[in-house]
Amino acid sequence: MGAQWKHKGRIEGGAKKGALFTRLSKEIIIACKSGDHHPDANARLRAALENARKNSMPKDTIERAMKKGRGELDEGVTYETVTYEGFCPHQVPIMVECVTENRNRTAQDIRTIFRKGQLGAVQWMYDRRGLIEATHPKGLDPEEAAIEAGAQDVSSSEDGVEFICDATDLDAVSRALQGMGWVVSTMELGWVPKNRVSLEGDALADVQAFLELLDDCDDVQRIYTALG
Repeated sequence: MGAQWKHKGRIEGGAKKGALFTRLSKEIIIACKSGDHHPDANARLRAALENARKNSMPKDTIERAMKKGRGELDEGVTYETVTYEGFCPHQVPIMVECVTENRNRTAQDIRTIFRKGQLGAVQWMYDRRGLIEATHPKGLDPEEAAIEAGAQDVSSSEDGVEFICDATDLDAVSRALQGMGWVVSTMELGWVPKNRVSLEGDALADVQAFLELLDDCDDVQRIYTALG
């Protein structure tokens, strides 16, 4: 999504597709545990399943993740969400959300990566928002759809259109868009930077290399950066 740095695993095959499926499975598990087990009554789970299908995740892998989330498979693994804050090289604020079954391992991995940056409080530089990514088969005007659905902002993204709304309105806006025929592929509570940082040349390359190091960490689920 526009407020979220895109994992390169979405476009590379082989091992990267396996890493993507792992992230998608974790999201389904967490979504199941955080609310109702039925997608019609759990907006986060509904979006997680739609995103998994969009990325051609096998049905048996999806069902296994659902069973884990419902507690039907006792594997002795408990996932938790941990958020890290700090700066990329060149003082670009960043929020990193991890899903892990081993907090100590994840903390060590993140600290190692942030030697090229700096850990520190940056949450005040972001707003918590509802983020919805959707497409419409007939190409309806997203500006009009945003107004009608109650979204506060809208922009184009590489995967469709991104609608931004108040965190408390996430499910209502998503349902309104779906009622207008929009196909929602991702909906989540995310972090939107209040200001963006523009870089060029070597400085931009430094930040992109740092983001790729984070992307290669198995426990990293989402990356929100103020890079413009």
